[in-house]
Amino acid sequence: MSDARPWIYGTDHDDPRTPEAGHVYVQLVGGPLDGQLLDVTGYTPEERAEGGALLMSHHGAYGPGGRSDYGPRPGDPDRWDWQGDTP
Repeated sequence: MSDARPWIYGTDHDDPRTPEAGHVYVQLVGGPLDGQLLDVTGYTPEERAEGGALLMSHHGAYGPGGRSDYGPRPGDPDRWDWQGDTP
C-alpha cells in the first residue's frame, strides 16, 4: 500500500506529511524533489509568481550539500519547475 499523502519539503520521516490549514504550498515539479510541496505561506502573490528557491537536496547532481533550483511555472504560480542543480 502506497502513501498517497504529499511530502512536505523540509520535514523528516517522523513529521506529519499533511499540509496544514491556513498554509499556502506550491508543488515542486521535476528533478530530485518532484512531487513534494513547499510551504510559501509568507510569500506575496508576486513573490510566488516571480520568485524561486534553491533547496537543499541530497539526491541532486551534487549529492549531500547540493541544492536544487526551482522556479515558478509561467502562468501557474502554484507549480514550481526544476531548473537544475548547483553545488
